[in-house]
Amino acid sequence: MNSAGLAPSGPTTPSGRRASDAAEQHPQDPARDLPTQPDRRFSGAVAHPLPAVDPALADSDEPGPILAAGAAADVFALDEHTVLRRYRSGRDASHEVHLLQHVVAHGFPAPAILQASGPSLVMERLHGPTLLQALTAGEVSLSDAAEILTDLHARLHAITPPAGWEHGEPASWPLVTSGPAVVHLDLHPANVILTETHGPAVVDWTNARTGTAELDVSLTALILAEVAVDAGGVYSQAARAFLAAFLHATDIDPLVALDEAAAVRALDPSLVPGERELVPAAAVLIRDLVEVAAHP
Repeated sequence: MNSAGLAPSGPTTPSGRRASDAAEQHPQDPARDLPTQPDRRFSGAVAHPLPAVDPALADSDEPGPILAAGAAADVFALDEHTVLRRYRSGRDASHEVHLLQHVVAHGFPAPAILQASGPSLVMERLHGPTLLQALTAGEVSLSDAAEILTDLHARLHAITPPAGWEHGEPASWPLVTSGPAVVHLDLHPANVILTETHGPAVVDWTNARTGTAELDVSLTALILAEVAVDAGGVYSQAARAFLAAFLHATDIDPLVALDEAAAVRALDPSLVPGERELVPAAAVLIRDLVEVAAHP
């Protein structure tokens, strides 16, 4: 995700920014009850191989109303319960299927995949505002939002990767060293949906890999920091406050993998002109905030 996706397209409160195309499976209804309980839908082993997507849907230019057009994929509403997510490049989504099935089977809150064929996935449709929208509406405080992000990180990193997954890592950006944990590598408020049924749930698993918790947390911090250091951004101060809340809430040292995270982030193909130049300043801000917190 690029940091521009964390800026709102219309009027907002100072505490939030626009939902990005990555938060791709929710209606634009205002937040009412904002649950924070974990998803208890699934437990146990990874699901069996999935049925194929109906070719009529997979090949259709317009399988349904479009919900989101992301940097790499489009999401179409099929009905109230399902969406079709399809990579525009035609890239195979098998790695995403396998890893997402694995984390859902282990109780992590994410959309279930129902059918899969090549670049097309039929997925569970999640209803609710994004965490970003809830911040914008003033329905969630910065400290509560930071706790939600850190809790999701901790729960995800506690999941052991699938057996043999090191042989299935996709050979595309982000290229990171495999590690002992499942990592999302794009976990930020626009990719968290506050569902009434499952609690906060994570979407957009395009970048998911195995790696280290430190790298995953550092990338989240960098994405927030990029908004904070954007001198022309209306929401830089709010983003700085949210970043400070996140750094305070996490038990992971964000400096351990910060250099690696900055190198990975700088190669993100979704960054638009001007955003790549924000990465070094974002890393400096993170170091400064950690230093201030250590020596108040």
